[in-house]
Amino acid sequence: MDAEIISVGTEILLGNIVNTNARYLSQKLAQAGIEVHFQTVVGDNPARIMSAVEIAYTRASLVIMTGGLGPTKDDITKEMLADYFGRKLVYDEKALQMMERLLKRVQKESLLQSLKKQALVPEDSLILYNHHGTAPGIIMEKDGKICILLPGPPKEMEPMFEEYCMDYLEKLSHKVLVSYNVKMKDFDHAPVIIVGEAPVADALGALLDNENPTVATYAKDDGCLIRVTAQAADREKALALLEPVIKEIRSILKDEYIQYIAEEDHE
Repeated sequence: MDAEIISVGTEILLGNIVNTNARYLSQKLAQAGIEVHFQTVVGDNPARIMSAVEIAYTRASLVIMTGGLGPTKDDITKEMLADYFGRKLVYDEKALQMMERLLKRVQKESLLQSLKKQALVPEDSLILYNHHGTAPGIIMEKDGKICILLPGPPKEMEPMFEEYCMDYLEKLSHKVLVSYNVKMKDFDHAPVIIVGEAPVADALGALLDNENPTVATYAKDDGCLIRVTAQAADREKALALLEPVIKEIRSILKDEYIQYIAEEDHE
């Protein structure tokens, strides 16, 4: 299964906030064995949101969207996706009750009327109740297309994803992705000379053409990073695929030039 992440919010396009949601979701999708080939950012505009969704479904069967679920007039993500999936909006009583309880705790009952819009959800959808804010998330499925709508604030989006979405996505995927890092530095020189990406890539040669595990090099400020990623039915099988490739990398590049980070990559 391929996925696309769509981040909704004019404030992202203007550079007013950093889009950490896309980074977080890409990491989590990789752990679930789902590949992300595209990330899109779109402003709070009905036509452009609909265009982004239509394009996304030409190249992915799963679309995850963050932002635009709030109470204001420019929060229109839910409405656009309800139209796309042909669903009418109905009040979810549990979401409304949770909102009421939250507002009473913080003594803001007067805000309830303006926030009721967030309790409107597409009918026949899976509702992801928000324990860290007010807007619920939503999962819709139709004709092989899946859309997951999540709140924009990371403090709401991340726990919601952990609570509901990881189990849901792992049931959709028949594989896991596991990555390990190898860091390159030249320890024979003082001060340390940072090894560049080009000589490392040249030395690895055909390994960079591997399909499973894949081997990729990245230029970092403190040296070249080599990321080795395996796909398999479970983590143990993925690790078995990784081990001989990592050994070969160490053999090619010599142990004294390698600082191996012996832990799974969650960057």
